[in-house]
Amino acid sequence: MFLRRLLLLFPIILFHFSKAQKKKNDTVYVYEKVIVYDTIYLEKPIKAKLNSISVPQLNINKTEIKDIIRENIVENKTNSRKQDSLPTNFQYGITAGVGLKNSNWAKELSNKKQQFGESIGVWVSKNIITPRLSLMLSASVYYWNSTFDLDANKEDTYLNGFYFSNDQQPLLFQRFNNKHFEYAFQLKIFYEWNNIRPFVGFLANRNIYKMQFLVPENNVLDKLDDFKNTQNNYGFTLGIEYRFMQRFLLSIDYQQYKMKNISLKNSSFDFDIFDSNNTFAERKINLGLSYIISK
Repeated sequence: MFLRRLLLLFPIILFHFSKAQKKKNDTVYVYEKVIVYDTIYLEKPIKAKLNSISVPQLNINKTEIKDIIRENIVENKTNSRKQDSLPTNFQYGITAGVGLKNSNWAKELSNKKQQFGESIGVWVSKNIITPRLSLMLSASVYYWNSTFDLDANKEDTYLNGFYFSNDQQPLLFQRFNNKHFEYAFQLKIFYEWNNIRPFVGFLANRNIYKMQFLVPENNVLDKLDDFKNTQNNYGFTLGIEYRFMQRFLLSIDYQQYKMKNISLKNSSFDFDIFDSNNTFAERKINLGLSYIISK
């Protein structure tokens, strides 16, 4: 009986034991605790005295803030007044240039060609009233190349032949061209603005035209003599200059003057081949470069 019960309980106990040995999955929860520590520094002004060296308490001084724009405007006005009140002064220098010349009286002879020429000169100027306004006096020498050539020894020109002076002395034409020197004086007034200097002025000049004749000497017609222009001409000039590199002036100008006749005379003979009452105009355009010598 006992054995029967034991055999009956043995499977039950075995089944229960096998259930107890079955694996199970476990869930594990991990918690992390983060602690943040902040360090606060408190800064206080102190007075310290180390080996007779004292650290004084810092003081903040008040600073006046100025209106820079207004100050600059006032300063510019002051400088402008100072510039206008500058004393007048002299300047002097040299000039050189090239130009083209057109003469009414030589238009037909030269087939309407324009003369090319070179020039050199000196000038002196002085400020007047304000530093922007100046007066200049200049003296220049021009050399104009020929645009025609009448030579009786080479060709038959309309001037070939004998002429007679008022006292009946014979003259034989030889040669004539418009190659000549010109001496000019100019008085100009300038106004300077941003290195630009427009000007207008008055000029006086003399053109040294020359014509050659064979003239009598000891009643023999064998001396070559010159008949020259001796009259002065007056006109005007206008133009503009540009100042660069402090001491250099680049200019372009227009000149015009009138010539009353082309009077070619010789002190030994009372004779003028162009004896008329015509008035001619000469016009020039010049390009020049000046250098200021004065400091």
